[in-house]
Amino acid sequence: MIKELNFVTAERLKVAIIGTGPAGLTAALYAARANLSPVVFEGPEPGGQLMTTTDVENFPGFPEGIMGPEMMQRFRDQATRFGADLRWGMVTEVDFSERPFKLVVDEEILVLADAVIVSTGASAMYLGLENELRLRGYGVSACATCDGAFFKNQEVAIVGGGDTAMEEAHYLTRHASKVYLIHRRDSFRASKIMQERVLNNPKIEVIWNTVVKDVLGEKEVTGLTLQNIQTEAVTTLSVSGLFVAIGHKPNTDVFKGQLDMDATGYLKTGPDNTYTNIPGVFACGDAQDHVYRQAVTAAGTGCMAAIDTERWLSEQEA
Repeated sequence: MIKELNFVTAERLKVAIIGTGPAGLTAALYAARANLSPVVFEGPEPGGQLMTTTDVENFPGFPEGIMGPEMMQRFRDQATRFGADLRWGMVTEVDFSERPFKLVVDEEILVLADAVIVSTGASAMYLGLENELRLRGYGVSACATCDGAFFKNQEVAIVGGGDTAMEEAHYLTRHASKVYLIHRRDSFRASKIMQERVLNNPKIEVIWNTVVKDVLGEKEVTGLTLQNIQTEAVTTLSVSGLFVAIGHKPNTDVFKGQLDMDATGYLKTGPDNTYTNIPGVFACGDAQDHVYRQAVTAAGTGCMAAIDTERWLSEQEA
């Protein structure tokens, strides 16, 4: 594909940032203030995962909390104020074998870049059930804040055991009459404060040591087939919706074979920097963080990536 595109007319950038979210937009802010004229390719989900988050209570500077989409709009406004160029478009192919690096946007536009910051984030994972896929959008969802309002005064289920599952279960109680929280183990991995919030909510019932074996319904979700992993007993749970909150997969497939990554797909960076195995390519946010995965840490690594990029470019020009 890249060989077929016209290199002569290709736009050349000093810094290209692939993806938005707290990491990409913070990197854009810092790079713009350093006069690096960054161009951000926003990808399929401009703003990242926070666009589907309601109250953000743990980001410093917002003591009363803030809605995720509003916070990301503020990030955007601040980055563009200093000259960051935010563009619609998804990077569908890259060639990091030599500089300038080559990026293909939307499978047809060739862009050259002296340095690249990867901030492609991660996407929600699903259970992998046939009927789950068939009924996605018809009662199956991975975003409670997007779809919870459709289940007003109905009973729903959510699968997961981390902070995201706790947050979404709590949010669903604003709309649903009852929320079943299904977890395959006998304890949660979520933070204690999130666990307490869920366990003390009278509208939430936890179903421990259980997995979803099937999603029932022809045109929309009508129930779930559950199996207790200890007793192997199979039961049916009548619900109108299934929300999946079992984790995320980093959006790094386009970099396979070029950037070093772990078995899950998280990009590998230096122990105290954002350098990848390719000099001039940096990674930040959930694309490389499989430990913390918080908005504030993503923003922090975005700052690091921009500073690393600025210093690296200065070294090349020296």
